Amino acid sequence: MPTTDPHAPGGRRRTLIVSASMGAGHDTVAAELARRAAARGHDAHVVDVLRLLPYGLGTGLRRGYQASVRHLPWVYAGIHGAFLRGGPGRRPSGVPLARLAGDRLAELVDRLDADVVVPVFHLAAQLTGHLRARGGLRVPSAVFLLDFAVHRQWLHPGNDRYLCLTDAAAREVRRFLAVPVVTTGPVVAPAFRAPAPGAARWRERFTARAPGRPPVLLSAGAWGAASRPAATARLLAAAGYLPVVLCGRNERLLAGLSREPAALPLGWVDDMPGLLAACHALVDNAAGQTAVQALATGLPVIGHRPLPGHGTDGVHRMAALGVSELAPDGPALLAALGRLGENTRERDDRVARGQALFRRDPLDCVTDL
Repeated sequence: MPTTDPHAPGGRRRTLIVSASMGAGHDTVAAELARRAAARGHDAHVVDVLRLLPYGLGTGLRRGYQASVRHLPWVYAGIHGAFLRGGPGRRPSGVPLARLAGDRLAELVDRLDADVVVPVFHLAAQLTGHLRARGGLRVPSAVFLLDFAVHRQWLHPGNDRYLCLTDAAAREVRRFLAVPVVTTGPVVAPAFRAPAPGAARWRERFTARAPGRPPVLLSAGAWGAASRPAATARLLAAAGYLPVVLCGRNERLLAGLSREPAALPLGWVDDMPGLLAACHALVDNAAGQTAVQALATGLPVIGHRPLPGHGTDGVHRMAALGVSELAPDGPALLAALGRLGENTRERDDRVARGQALFRRDPLDCVTDL
């Protein structure tokens, strides 16, 4: 009979994944990790760290962040510079805010009888590190650091292990923390690394809309935050492309771009594997989960007009790794699209570099804790 002892080799494990509803990227990663755990016969639970914060602080934090990245990007740039980016002298820490959720997380770990906690958001990493350092969390914590550019709020010496997307990110963690660090690569659902049945339907739609024009996908994230997407769409259309704009859940952006005759704006899309497989390239502004999904699909990524703060840092880090192009202006964007044409050596090289990031399942580095 199979063993039911969670501490025996091959036993049933109970994993608690701590995410955050900041956009959709963290929750998407958390859901995929939970799916993989279930496929191994383990129990996995996902909790939103913002819901663990008392007094409605989590809701206020999410709304403030959403408003700033959509409407006041310079405000978010200042917040990022003060709280996330490193610098000389004493810098504000995320621990005072994170520890407000400490009792609730510890109670949840006990109630679920969890074997390990996996933060996939930087505030959650501060929380688990704080609790582990002070003996308030009885099980190990393995941080899945899902950003290409490491910022200091991910880092806390109390955590037991860090799992990183790239060797460069792993080296950055090791500079500051004396904890085990492993490069696993990103996490995406299996559908992004397999033939996409929905791609044919998307191609039919694109051909009907603009015959002969290669579709170029513009990502604005789940919240539809982008800098001058209409101007970028007009630039692409004038160059002979079909600009397809992902507006996420931003109804105002969707309505505004619907008045652009050359653009094809899309609301929330459920068939992302098919859409990515049907496009010529992704124009990305955040180095987030959409960019990772494009790399897994084999779609070239071009960073253009990145969001301030983490978006700018991530887009530049991706380009430095050679997995994407960086286009600082309109002419550079069109030049990059030209170089990344079908069946070109540069396109093949970019695709190969991107897919080489996917090394191993992070859960392999979690269950052995």
